[in-house]
Amino acid sequence: MNGTIHFKKSMRRNIQIKRIGMAWVILSLFTFPLHGEQISAPSDSLLERGYRFLTLSDESVRMVLLGTILMGLSCGIMGSLIVTRRLSLFGDTLSHAVLPGVAVGFLWSHSKDSWAILAGATLAGFLGVALISLLKKTSRIRQDSALGLVLSGFYALGICMLTRIQKMEFGNQSGIDKYLFGQVVGLSSTDLWTMAFSFLLILALSIFLYKEMLVAGFDPEYARSIGLPVDFLQYLLWLILAFAVITSLQIVGVVLVSALLVIPAATATLITDRMRPILIWSGLLGCMAAATGAFVSFLGSQLPTGPIIVLVSASFFLSVLFFHPRNGLLFKWFSSHNRNHRIALENTLKAVYQELESIDFQQDSISVGQLAKRRRASMPQAHREVSALVEKQHATLHADQSDSSASPKPVLISLTPKGWGTACRIVRNHRLWELYLTNEARYAPDHVHDDAEKIEHVLGEETVRRIERILSNPRKDPHGKLIPSQRDIDRGFIS
Repeated sequence: MNGTIHFKKSMRRNIQIKRIGMAWVILSLFTFPLHGEQISAPSDSLLERGYRFLTLSDESVRMVLLGTILMGLSCGIMGSLIVTRRLSLFGDTLSHAVLPGVAVGFLWSHSKDSWAILAGATLAGFLGVALISLLKKTSRIRQDSALGLVLSGFYALGICMLTRIQKMEFGNQSGIDKYLFGQVVGLSSTDLWTMAFSFLLILALSIFLYKEMLVAGFDPEYARSIGLPVDFLQYLLWLILAFAVITSLQIVGVVLVSALLVIPAATATLITDRMRPILIWSGLLGCMAAATGAFVSFLGSQLPTGPIIVLVSASFFLSVLFFHPRNGLLFKWFSSHNRNHRIALENTLKAVYQELESIDFQQDSISVGQLAKRRRASMPQAHREVSALVEKQHATLHADQSDSSASPKPVLISLTPKGWGTACRIVRNHRLWELYLTNEARYAPDHVHDDAEKIEHVLGEETVRRIERILSNPRKDPHGKLIPSQRDIDRGFIS
């Protein structure tokens, strides 16, 4: 009860609005005159195009850059709310379901009026959401099947309506077909104000309803138990998502807008696993992909802006997927490779220790053949393992002078102080864990070896000290073998 009261109090607190420096940039860009025109002239050189874009001296460049930034921020933030709920296909469905609404809005206004198209697309989006909900509640159709039905059905209807519009007198030059694949040069000042309105709604939702959306999205039953209007919040999320999708259609089109909802958010989830940073990273990645894609498209010749933005976003994803310093595939591969190499080295040291133990430590060296027998490995494999020990300065090699008849003389392995310490620690970890499982977890002594083989390589010194205290600093394992102590490690021999 106290937890519920505390939660309600925390939700009634005034949420401090975070710094949004990008908002100042967006508002400043709105002060420039805005009108649509060709972005770059074919006669411009590559250097001239780059200069025009970076200096923002061209009105058309400012308008396109502002539109792509607003789209990247909106889709990035909304995408994080969708992807983290495992509803990526829902965003794709909604982006296709609004196409009939785009056609209805155009038929209503007889022009490509942004507000009319926004109203028609929003209505179509709600009809699609309502149909999905109806199919789930009144039939045995699952959500993924319902999403596929609505996506294909609404998209086919929209294509038919757009084809019909193109044959009307007022539809020939409408440019309504550009909503399929996008055409950034067709942006108007009205489009930009519509996109800004959508972005502000998304920003307000993310700031003022962050906790409510988080609880309702990840634990609806708990949200209902504390009195949150879960259904209302869900439909509000779909409404804002529809705004983000509809206002992005002019740039990337119906076909690709879902990519901008999914890719930046998926990239952000590779960087962090906390929701608030995911929102921030997703928005930033969407913004950077949009601005970079617009720049690359501006530099190139006849490069479509929408697809280039998606490709840039995908390149960001691949870069993070492979090169992230903590979660990247290359980092994991190197970590796994190094871990496997370390485990193999430690297993070889443990085998050397066990072979020395078998002769009661009467000698301080063993032959490569003895190691191969203990490891159940071939002689070439044993020589490779010994070479690895020597390379890491865990062992030294010398000829066996006691056997004067042999030619060539057998090679003996002697552990260095570094190798001896590592070998003792691995054996100590193994035998301590065996004893811990038999004494504390009541395992049978003949069932603890395999578990100890895995845990011996990952036990930290602090954990080992705690186990030693729990077991009162034991000297023997469940099988009667001596457990090396820190004193034995420091002295360099077992007593």
